[in-house]
Amino acid sequence: MTRQQNNVQEQDVNQLRKVRREKLADLQANGKDPFKITKYDVTCHAADIKDHYEEMEGKHVSVAGRIMQKRVMGKASFCNVLDQSGNIQSYVARDSVGEEPYKEFKKLDIGDIVGIEGEVFKTKTGEISIHASAVKLLSKSLQILPEKFHGLTNTDTRYRQRYVDLIMNPEVRDTFIKRSHIISSIRRYLDSQGFLEVETPMLVSNAGGAAARPFETHFNALGEDFKLRISLELYLKRLIVGGLERVYEIGRVFRNEGLDTRHNPEFTLMELYQAYTDYNGMMDLTENLYRHVAQEVLGTTTITYNSVEIDLGKPFERITMVDAVKKYAGIDWNEVKTTEDAKKLADEHHIAYEARHKKGDILSMFFEEYAEEHLIQPTFVTDHPIEISPLTKKKPDDPDYVERFEFFMNGWEMANAYSELNDPIDQRERFAQQDANAAAGDEEAEHTDEDFLNALEIGMPPTGGIGFGIDRMCMLLTDSAAIRDVLLFPTMKSIGGSDSKKSDKKEESEPAVKIDLSKVKVEPLFEDAVDFDTFSKSDFRVVKVEACEAVPKSKKLLKFTLNDGTDRKRTILSGIHEYYEPEELVGKTCIAIVNLPPRKMMGIDSEGMLISAVHEYDGQEALNLLMVDDQIPAGAKLY
Repeated sequence: MTRQQNNVQEQDVNQLRKVRREKLADLQANGKDPFKITKYDVTCHAADIKDHYEEMEGKHVSVAGRIMQKRVMGKASFCNVLDQSGNIQSYVARDSVGEEPYKEFKKLDIGDIVGIEGEVFKTKTGEISIHASAVKLLSKSLQILPEKFHGLTNTDTRYRQRYVDLIMNPEVRDTFIKRSHIISSIRRYLDSQGFLEVETPMLVSNAGGAAARPFETHFNALGEDFKLRISLELYLKRLIVGGLERVYEIGRVFRNEGLDTRHNPEFTLMELYQAYTDYNGMMDLTENLYRHVAQEVLGTTTITYNSVEIDLGKPFERITMVDAVKKYAGIDWNEVKTTEDAKKLADEHHIAYEARHKKGDILSMFFEEYAEEHLIQPTFVTDHPIEISPLTKKKPDDPDYVERFEFFMNGWEMANAYSELNDPIDQRERFAQQDANAAAGDEEAEHTDEDFLNALEIGMPPTGGIGFGIDRMCMLLTDSAAIRDVLLFPTMKSIGGSDSKKSDKKEESEPAVKIDLSKVKVEPLFEDAVDFDTFSKSDFRVVKVEACEAVPKSKKLLKFTLNDGTDRKRTILSGIHEYYEPEELVGKTCIAIVNLPPRKMMGIDSEGMLISAVHEYDGQEALNLLMVDDQIPAGAKLY
């Protein structure tokens, strides 16, 4: 769409908004201000009428919702009204509602919220409808909804204006209704098993229980710095010490990390702890919980995610981390005797590690590199190395490993569980190691929590504990591609936010920096000509960045999930992490060559190439990812 067409379209929209405000002013002048209405009696919803038509036929009902379609035909008209359950047609005739009310109905706009009373019937074409006897305007819409056939498709706008997304896309509304049902089903199951739901602090002085960097804030009243919690673990264990034998919490946690298709800095976590059981008991609970929720919410234990069938009805596979590495990497870790041996293997397999990493850390890296992607069906990966599990009981017969499992589906970690460490002396030693890791530069290391150690010294019974990622569970059960698709209001970079404010202040205080063109160096133009036929075989397309994440173990690569205008998502890897953080690129519109053969990078197929502009400035390489107007649709071809 050209800039001129955009300007014309914007002028048209502004005119429509002006007309709507004039209609509202007329209503208010005539004592019919819809915004003074405080209630409307709704007797049923659209789905109730459609699902129980035999019982509802001929009955007088009142429904309320948003007008999504309107067809005016002389003395009789039709409109479609959308409520939470779906939409229903209403037949509005002048002879039924009265001459003046019918004139008022004809002035209503798409998006207006109305109440409709009337009898349930079927039209000659067989559509279940309401024969209106009264139509009442309950709220005037002053904005213009996206037009019917193209709807709201821009991903960035959908996330920022979820209220419009819910109106225009029924499948989005269905996803979030299912999410609510999933969480309710989890609560019902745990309550039936004797668990108590509790609430613990979000503001903490020591953010422990996970390897993650916290958000920090300042509490003015106390004059102290606090952190937002990164897990629920340590407070829930205190409750086990206090004698509450089965507890759980479903709540938000906050981790100061990147954004991608499976991560949001604030997300919903469920943790539960049960006294007098171990990680085997947690495996049984997980298996039963997933089956219960799938059956209750979806009516089946066989789900489909991204066209792959996942069977929750069969017993879940159980495999140790050592056996998984042996199965998928062909390496028997029992033969790896020292950290030096492990690092040598890592070098041979091009797995990056840091000097502080030990044998167990490197085992985990091999698992992530070679095994995770194969764990599509429900799988418990058990017996992790002690180096990566500071809060877990050692295996009695092998102290290098702990009684811990991670639950995987679709190659994703879905849950993490322990036989919880209840030895306060052992726990203090492990906290000391975490403090040492922090001192060595590990930003995600935990710190000693003296109050938690005091609780352990009072005495905690043998306990099993587990943490579930609720958002990922909802993604799988609703077949949603990205975590933002199951978060009503995902974290987004502000439009005109702090960055622009900083730049405004900078502009006020100092002149804009000009590029010294004498320091710019560009690559010479190619001397060899290319014929048009060869050039035209390259397929340049507009793509929308739906997700972007750093590739594990790579300092340069970013992994892009792209909408290329087709019904499948395209993955392209690009070595531009030095110049961009992944979260700032989500929602951008870029250019890519899409007909290059797939090329493996870090074990991932890259399906094309994003176009960037490169030059040197003052001897340093500079790069700009080519971004274009967001109004250009995905899949548009470049000539």
